[in-house]
Amino acid sequence: MNKLFICIPILLIAGCSDDVGKVSLGLFTTKDVVIEAKKDPKIPGVTCHISHVEADLDFADPSDMSIACRQTGVITAAQIAQIDRSKNGEIVFKQSKSILFKSLKVRRIFDEDNQTLIYLSYSTKESSGSHHHSISTVPLFGSQALQADSLPSQTLNN
Repeated sequence: MNKLFICIPILLIAGCSDDVGKVSLGLFTTKDVVIEAKKDPKIPGVTCHISHVEADLDFADPSDMSIACRQTGVITAAQIAQIDRSKNGEIVFKQSKSILFKSLKVRRIFDEDNQTLIYLSYSTKESSGSHHHSISTVPLFGSQALQADSLPSQTLNN
C-alpha cells in the first residue's frame, strides 16, 4: 500500500513537465539546452517551442533563448477577439532565470494589417551588453480566425 502513495506523486510530477528535449552542453559542464513546448493560454491552437540554457549549479541561467511558434490546432475568430491588440501585446509565458530579477518572457503581439500573431521571447536583464531576444510568427491565412465578419472593413473592400 505504501508503494502506491510513493508512485502517485512521482507520476504527477512527470506528467506536469512540458520539457520535450534536453541536450547536455558537454561532459564537464552542468549546463543543458532545454526545449519546452508551451501552448498559448488564450489561443490553444498555437504551440511555441522555446529553447534556453539551464545551468544547474549557478544562481543565474544564461540569457540566450530561441523560439519557434506554429499553428498546431484550430484558431478561431473568437480567440483572436479576446487577445490584447495593443502595440505592446501581452505576456503569455514567464519563467524566472535567476534569483536577481532576470526572467525569460514571451509576449504575443497581433499584427492586424498582416493578420499575423507575433511571439517575442526576451530576457528582462541585460547580458553582455544586450537584452537577448528571439521572434516567431504565426500567420492566420487560411485559418478559421479569418472569417469575413472578423476582418477589418478595409480588407474586405480590397
